[in-house]
Amino acid sequence: MIEVISLSFAFVFGVLVRQIGLPPLVGFLVAGFALNAYGPAVGLPSETGEVLEHVAHLGVLLLLFTVGLKLKVKSLAQPVVLGGALLHFTLTVVIFGLGIYFFMDLERQTALMLAIALAFSSTVLAAKVLESKRELRAFHGRVAIGILIIQDLIALAVLSVAGGHSPSIWAVLVFALPLFKPLLYKLMDIAGHEELLLLAGVVLAIAVGGMGFESVGLSSELGALVMGAMLSGHSRAQELYQSLWGLKEMLLVGFFLQIGMAGLPDERALTFAVIMALALPIKGLLFFFLLTLFRLRARNAFLGALSLTCYSEFGLIVAANVLEEWLVPLALTVALSFVVAAPLNRLAHPLFDRLERFLKRFETSSMHPDEQPASLGDADLMIMGMGRTGTAAYDFLAGHGQQLIGLDADPDKAEHHRKAGRNVVYADAEDVSFWHGVDISRLRGVVLTMPELEGKLIAARQLRRLGFTGPIVTHSMYDDETAKLLEAGASETYLTMTGAGIGLAEKTWEALPTGDR
Repeated sequence: MIEVISLSFAFVFGVLVRQIGLPPLVGFLVAGFALNAYGPAVGLPSETGEVLEHVAHLGVLLLLFTVGLKLKVKSLAQPVVLGGALLHFTLTVVIFGLGIYFFMDLERQTALMLAIALAFSSTVLAAKVLESKRELRAFHGRVAIGILIIQDLIALAVLSVAGGHSPSIWAVLVFALPLFKPLLYKLMDIAGHEELLLLAGVVLAIAVGGMGFESVGLSSELGALVMGAMLSGHSRAQELYQSLWGLKEMLLVGFFLQIGMAGLPDERALTFAVIMALALPIKGLLFFFLLTLFRLRARNAFLGALSLTCYSEFGLIVAANVLEEWLVPLALTVALSFVVAAPLNRLAHPLFDRLERFLKRFETSSMHPDEQPASLGDADLMIMGMGRTGTAAYDFLAGHGQQLIGLDADPDKAEHHRKAGRNVVYADAEDVSFWHGVDISRLRGVVLTMPELEGKLIAARQLRRLGFTGPIVTHSMYDDETAKLLEAGASETYLTMTGAGIGLAEKTWEALPTGDR
């Protein structure tokens, strides 16, 4: 009965909010409040909250594990990540703490803990938003995730101090985990593919990372993230990520339902949530100015800041431990921040296009760590998106003696290709400023192989606006995408699965004896 009612509420409200242009997760939050209010009337058992809490916890562990699979640990040591996270936390606690203390007339300790709870940004929402746009490994996505990890570490320290407990002496064994990386890699190799690989990921995320870290007094969420990061260099990391995707998405529905079911809001909770929602831009502005202070370009600072402009589920964990009477107001505040942040992040790129001239005024004049090329060198063919499809296209054309350049929004991927002998540089097709500065006069043709439709549409439009008249060739997964790409300026489009079928047929034809053709 629990699963029937809960999933039905989630589905109905998810569909309803999608019809008005909001992401389904907003509907899941509303469904949680509806379950709280009307669940008993439709026969929802009283233990539903406990069941959803367990499901939500598993979903969060798998989410953080998959984030770890795409994480490069060295990215946490960047000044923009460490400095941005620590400065933002300090400034937010001071600003929010003083505001809550003076305007709400609360005790200093309560005001301080509320400010700390509100200083964090949601790892779940930011990771989900970035993942849905395929931007987890884009420059701004990596910076945002790095800042969130530092915030989570701060949150764990705060909870340890506030809760009066600390990790056990056995927690030092965590530092020996890198010694077991060869064993973990061997386990991945033995697991092979399909269901065993999926099961291996679940066991490593929940049992080894989650329960293992929890047993020595550390956060299970941190454990799942660490286990994912340790496996990020394995050749099957991407395959494991894809295997866990559907299961993780399903379990995360429980997370959003749980937030809504934390309690029904009264007048005080509603007032507090609305006031803090109005204060939400303060967090975003602080992130933007700090990221530009660390020499990021306006676009990456804006996109990174926007993905971090929300309140965190860690606020609820703080409330459950030391601010129990504030649990419902904070739950409503977090939910309301999700309602505001989710649609804004969907419109992030168009918003920056509108605000670009104004926001670029805040860039520093020094060299940016996310600088993009202004010249394509001697290349006359360009491939945008150097995943498996882009790499295959690059190698084929290079084998025919063409002068090529590949572009990719993942700096590590670009570096990997350069080490393999390919001419690949970091650049983001969705960055309007890249198109403003790049010289395309030598180009004869362009191949678009980015995974997201929006990126291919932007690239095709920008190329035509710059006067490019050569062929723009791309691929799509669905028929309705083909029309959009052609309208945007693409010359040729190929359905990915159809192209794969044709390729297989060609290989079969070539393999047949001449007399059997």
